[in-house]
Amino acid sequence: MTAEAAGPDVISRQLARARERIRRYRPEEAALAMERGSLLVDLRPLEYRLRFGEIPGAVTVSRHVLEWRLDVSSEWRLKELAAGDADREIILICNEGYTSSLAAWQVTELLGLREVGDVTGGFAAWRAAGLPVTPRLGPQQESVQRT
Repeated sequence: MTAEAAGPDVISRQLARARERIRRYRPEEAALAMERGSLLVDLRPLEYRLRFGEIPGAVTVSRHVLEWRLDVSSEWRLKELAAGDADREIILICNEGYTSSLAAWQVTELLGLREVGDVTGGFAAWRAAGLPVTPRLGPQQESVQRT
């Protein structure tokens, strides 16, 4: 049997599995959750935040240190998280909603956090929904970046 005959690739199956186990927020739901005090964590690389802007009130965390920053028992946790705060509603966002789905599932499984989800469609969907975005580069800086 070929790999194609076996069905979706491994990562696609894992992504589907992850999404079955986490809460997925529409961008508007994530914005309302932030108003209620949920923590929105932006996983996008600096280059993306510089080019496309940032979400006001979101905390930026590089994906490679996410587990350390969300471990509520760690001295390296985000200052926005209290020690032992495993029930805090945390919403992850990446550019299109793939990395954040896998990351939400992983931190839930690894760290025992109970309220971690992600934004369907990621930042692209957030921006398309007309939700607030703060530009990082001015028009002159942006044209320099593109050359």
